[in-house]
Amino acid sequence: MAISESFIQQLRMACDITSIVSSYVELKREGRNKKCLCPFHLEKTPSLVVYEDTQSFYCFGCGTGGDVITFIMKIENLDYVEAVKFLAARVGLTVPEDGQDDKLAKQRSRILALNREAARFFHQSLKSPEGREGLAYFAQRRLTKKTIITYGLGYAPNQWHALLDHIKSKGYSYEEAALADLAVKSKNGRYYDKFRNRVIFPIIDLRGNVIGFGGRVLDDSQPKYLNSSDTPVFKKSRNLFSLNFAKNSPEKNLILAEGYMDVIAMYQAGFHNVVATLGTALTAEQARLISRYANEVIIAYDSDEAGQIATTRASNLFEEAGVEARVLEITGAKDPDEYIKTYGADRFKVLLEQSENVIKSKLKRLKSRYNLDEPEEQVKYIHEYCLMISELYDKLERDVYAGSLAVECNLSKAAVLEQVEHLRKQQYRRKKSKEWKEIQSGKAVYVDKINPERVKYPKEAKAEEGILYFLLNHPDFVSYILERIQPEQFITSWNQKLFALIIQKIQQDSPLELTYFNEQLSPDEMGRLARILSENRDLNHTKESLDDYIAVILQHAHKLQDAERSRFSLDDYEQYRQELFKNKGKK
Repeated sequence: MAISESFIQQLRMACDITSIVSSYVELKREGRNKKCLCPFHLEKTPSLVVYEDTQSFYCFGCGTGGDVITFIMKIENLDYVEAVKFLAARVGLTVPEDGQDDKLAKQRSRILALNREAARFFHQSLKSPEGREGLAYFAQRRLTKKTIITYGLGYAPNQWHALLDHIKSKGYSYEEAALADLAVKSKNGRYYDKFRNRVIFPIIDLRGNVIGFGGRVLDDSQPKYLNSSDTPVFKKSRNLFSLNFAKNSPEKNLILAEGYMDVIAMYQAGFHNVVATLGTALTAEQARLISRYANEVIIAYDSDEAGQIATTRASNLFEEAGVEARVLEITGAKDPDEYIKTYGADRFKVLLEQSENVIKSKLKRLKSRYNLDEPEEQVKYIHEYCLMISELYDKLERDVYAGSLAVECNLSKAAVLEQVEHLRKQQYRRKKSKEWKEIQSGKAVYVDKINPERVKYPKEAKAEEGILYFLLNHPDFVSYILERIQPEQFITSWNQKLFALIIQKIQQDSPLELTYFNEQLSPDEMGRLARILSENRDLNHTKESLDDYIAVILQHAHKLQDAERSRFSLDDYEQYRQELFKNKGKK
């Protein structure tokens, strides 16, 4: 839908970017601006700057930037219209419905409504005679009626078109069902239900929308679990099962489990601060999502080898996201669900309290593999111990663990730290060597998706950005600039597009604040515009510097013309000379 400039202005006045951003991340004052760890990529040093004077933000680490609407689009995974509505609801405004329907927003709305109807169908099917087998499975897993209702658990009938027939009666098409990944289209063009003869776990986002489903078989068929693929409303790498409940828990930490049943078993036992990934290993996006709600996470993966490998990978992601990770050591059971059934909720609570930080847990398992009474074994143990602590980011933490090893093996702490630093230098050299090989092979070549020509013409692109910045801040110079240079004379296509857009806005008397570019630019393009504003804000842009920028571009254009003329034949050159003479005569 088209949203009026007057309403966007009203929304902009009501939504202070500092207040909005600080509700997701911790902001710290740095001069006249504020900085924070960027929620859009993993980092340890704050690189996202919030500019209060322009109500904008820009991350110098990953290039994400824009205004408050762009921020919400990125962090909540919403399109432009949805982000406007989200912010409006937050500050008590109502978006006027006086525009045309936006196709993408309408499509997402239809899919969310379809998912909600599908969840109702699966839940009703579970309560019907046909769902007796599904109920028996949940009874076997000792779930109460209250838990089944809380999570909206369901059953997909053992039929090819049960859900399709139902949603068709509700006014939805087979194509929409396929788009929502509730139906599959066969090679002969026929549609059939994706979920059949499975218990169903609805996946609900933080706003209470049903965005996807997980289904578990009731026999030995494969795959054991079937999950929704990515759709216009669901990205499995950016969501977590049961976070809609966990975010309201009074606990200050989160428990990360492997699967749906572990989460539900823990929730039923009174541990409401539990989440799980959605059929995939933990992703960087999910680690950052967890960092918004907790500073500490307890990894409660299965006790088998696969679970331990997954624990190591997850702990690395949490370290990069700035979240302290602890490991739940499960003994006497393969997973939290089985442990709670065997020993009860009180014992499980003690187990959680005894969880150790990741490095301590790793070192304990390392020690169990060696006989330290044997010199050869002790040397191997010391080497692996040093290798493990050399990977720690925090210098103080490395110092503490080096001291522990020194005491344990009767070594000098200085010798241990020397070995740790030697290993860190080795790792650094290997990393740089790998990066260089990738650069030589072409694998690490940076591809600028917004302005790919910028790499080829850095000087000209910089001059173009200087003109753009000057024009945004001095729109009264538009005639002066257009007398000297036209959009088609810009060297890079992206800057040419932006130049034409700014001119159009000026000629239509539209506002030039960042917010008013959201409808015409994608979030990534908004990031590039925010970068131009950030990089130029402290430079002294005068009329003389503007003339210099224009000269750089025109000079490049003349060079291209000269190069083109150098390839003329004598006949071509004579024709060019005569045309040039005629044009001068006309002046």
